[in-house]
Amino acid sequence: MKKSFLISIILLVSITFTGAKLFISDKTKSTLIESHLSLLERQKISDRYYSDKKLGAFYENGKTYFRLFTPNAEKVSLIIFDKVDDEKGKIYEMTRDENAVWETSLEGKYFGKYYNFIVQHKNQNPVLCLDPYAKAVASFNTYFTPRKGIIIEENNYDWGNDEWRRNDWRDLIIYEMHVRDMTEHPSSGVEERGTYKGLVEKGKTGGLSYIKKLGVNAVELLPSQEFANIEIPFKKESRGKLNTWNPYERNHWGYMTAAFFAPESYYSENTRNIKWNSWSGADAKAVTDFKDMVKAFHQEGIAVIMDVVYNHLSEYEFGNLKEIDKEYYFRLNEQGDFIAESGCGNDLRTEAPMLRRLIVESVLYWMKEYHIDGFRFDLGKLIDWETIETIIYEAKKINPDVVFVCEPWGGGYDPAGFSLRGWGAWNDQIRNGIKGENPFNGLGWIFGQWYGNNNPLRIKSYVNGTLVVDTLGLFQKPHHSVNYLESHDGYTFGDFIRLGTKSVTRDEIIKDVDSFVKLTPLQMKLNKLGALFLFTSRGITMIHSGQEFARTKVIPANIDVPDQHKGMIDHNSYEKDNETNYINYKHAEINKELFDYYKGLIELRKKYHSFRRAKYEDVKFHEVKTNPFAICYEVKYKDEHFFVAMNANPEITQQFSLPKGAWEVLVDNSKAGVKPIKVVKNKVDLEPTSGTVLKKK
Repeated sequence: MKKSFLISIILLVSITFTGAKLFISDKTKSTLIESHLSLLERQKISDRYYSDKKLGAFYENGKTYFRLFTPNAEKVSLIIFDKVDDEKGKIYEMTRDENAVWETSLEGKYFGKYYNFIVQHKNQNPVLCLDPYAKAVASFNTYFTPRKGIIIEENNYDWGNDEWRRNDWRDLIIYEMHVRDMTEHPSSGVEERGTYKGLVEKGKTGGLSYIKKLGVNAVELLPSQEFANIEIPFKKESRGKLNTWNPYERNHWGYMTAAFFAPESYYSENTRNIKWNSWSGADAKAVTDFKDMVKAFHQEGIAVIMDVVYNHLSEYEFGNLKEIDKEYYFRLNEQGDFIAESGCGNDLRTEAPMLRRLIVESVLYWMKEYHIDGFRFDLGKLIDWETIETIIYEAKKINPDVVFVCEPWGGGYDPAGFSLRGWGAWNDQIRNGIKGENPFNGLGWIFGQWYGNNNPLRIKSYVNGTLVVDTLGLFQKPHHSVNYLESHDGYTFGDFIRLGTKSVTRDEIIKDVDSFVKLTPLQMKLNKLGALFLFTSRGITMIHSGQEFARTKVIPANIDVPDQHKGMIDHNSYEKDNETNYINYKHAEINKELFDYYKGLIELRKKYHSFRRAKYEDVKFHEVKTNPFAICYEVKYKDEHFFVAMNANPEITQQFSLPKGAWEVLVDNSKAGVKPIKVVKNKVDLEPTSGTVLKKK
């Protein structure tokens, strides 16, 4: 089917086709909201509508039901297609109840059928819209991505004995990763490259086998709910927008959600490139593939956390919540234009009662239907506090150990507010204090510099979890702090160090990436020192995929894309479905020394409770005179007794006096692990940019 015809279907469907509190008690009778009122007045009226009815498409008691909430639409109809590429379907009228739910029901089962809602607003053409509760989605891969919901049978997957991984948050070691990137590179050795299935193939170089070898106990998947893979044409105006920034015309990371209840279908296709002008996901295979993936991770003792985006909706699509009911579902200015503090074209009005219900039900659905163990919320500060509180309250009824962490930005920055509500949050203080904010004029502690208002006292506060008892602390409890040095955003830690040491310039063309990725002795020391600080600090530990071998994100120099930065290091690779983002396992071998060091630190943290469970009073800092970039402390927890010392001064060797007794060296400047390297007494000398962990014998 041609994309131009599909778009005409959407725009002219009536011609083409024939045939505060979570629960609001005010059940105002149905009536269209008067347009002469101000936007705020209209939204206030629409917020009175609330329904407990099950929404979306589902089979129950011999009938298939279809329901959509929209208080402002004049008319809603259902259209059902037998085949995904059918141009015509059968239309059924829907009626609106007193709470603004449009509904109809059909006798029998309609599993495998495709459907949409035809939504018409006053003085506007009817629009073919995707059900926001669709459990599986077929998408036509072109600009504006027309989509159809798929009616599927639920609660029919054989989980066997599988259940949630009930991790204490203090024990979490999270590996942030992208489903496709982990196995798409040929070096992964998997057969189903770039897919859910490929990710969990056993006995292969990449994917699950590699993650298990590293030793982490949780993976955090970049957005894997159905999202917009395709952005608007480059340097061509389309629907009033001109793309001047994305020559790849793609969204690879997935922060443009299209369906909150459906898994991303692209990750069920073993293809090297997305297939334009064709349907993706028509077989709903992603539903089972995703569950198989979760089950496989669980069998290896690894929890699955999902990165989810509930603060905005896919920007460049037509036929979603924007057309279903723009005034109800989005934050708008008085002129009716989208407010976009997210920077993504629109912000969802999460405080609207029925949108709050959708978000909560989406989270619970992924927990119950997909056995998801936790969630990381993108731009969490854009979601209202009542919704944030309701989410964790309802989710803990199902799994008391469910993990909730967030990016505490968006319309402000408030990790402390999330901690007060029992949420974890990404800790930018430790990230910026330890490595720095940028590699050009904002280097941090590991470089022997102070970024911003950092100082020795603040470095000590990071060891203890950046708690509110310390000056400028953020968190009520250590495990509310997600400690990290690298994420999908920004330069990788390895590239940050390469740039920070001036081993390369930001606009330098790199032709031999295999040689470039190999660490110099100084780069190796800086990578190790940052990792040592990270893994010995209280809180949730997170690393990004490839951090363990100083991954580089060099844009391929030979790709046929009009990108003026080809061959350079990338700091924002959201649009690149290519080797910039793919995990190259040859590079893990090149820097195997660093991989083994990370592996050893993970073993250390998992074996000894001191680095996870020690309380504030269990940590005793020793003063290091004349060297503000050196830190040392004792930590005692039950029968464990450790001495940790680090010297971030790039110019001097630092001597540390040891408490009485014999001390086993578990970590030095070359190795890390749980097996003693040697035994020392009285003192230990640390060369510049190095650290050690000693255990009392």
